[in-house]
Amino acid sequence: MRWLALIRPGDWLVFLLVAALVGFSIPQFWQGGLADRAIVRQEGKVFAEVDLRTRREILVPGPLGITRIAVEPGRARVVADPGVRQYCVKQGWLMRPGEIAICAPNRVSLQITGRTKVYDSLSY
Repeated sequence: MRWLALIRPGDWLVFLLVAALVGFSIPQFWQGGLADRAIVRQEGKVFAEVDLRTRREILVPGPLGITRIAVEPGRARVVADPGVRQYCVKQGWLMRPGEIAICAPNRVSLQITGRTKVYDSLSY
């Protein structure tokens, strides 16, 4: 505990400023930036590419029926799907680049992208 006596008030200020800088930089650098587009695929092909600054609803036909996707400023989600288990609907709002909701039985997917590519361990 002797080292604690060596820290001056200015040192505490520097520690707090550095901690705040790290806290504000995490969303920018660690999570791949901000989301700006939603890509809707139907049977592996791009069905629609939507800007996340607008409010929109997309109806995507699939083998089982219609999948309904809602897009709001900064986020998107699958609202309804004819699949039995509803996993893509339970995924909820997608807001960060790299997030994806896959409605496998109906062969529809929703992916959020940003300005920078997001990589995971499968990409290497």
